[in-house]
Amino acid sequence: MTTIQPQGEALKKAIQWISQARKKDPDINLAMLVDKTAFKFDLSPKDSEFLLRFVKAETDP
Repeated sequence: MTTIQPQGEALKKAIQWISQARKKDPDINLAMLVDKTAFKFDLSPKDSEFLLRFVKAETDP
């Protein structure tokens, strides 16, 4: 059974999930990881774009 989460909560969980995935594999392809995460957490296109920018901003020096 699937529960519906507020969008902010889904995005928060998606960020945590990406963080854990990147700890396991620091060289993972970020675009593919964000796509997989967006699908897993049923994120909107707008949230997916935010997530990609957020993840890339963390990796830029």
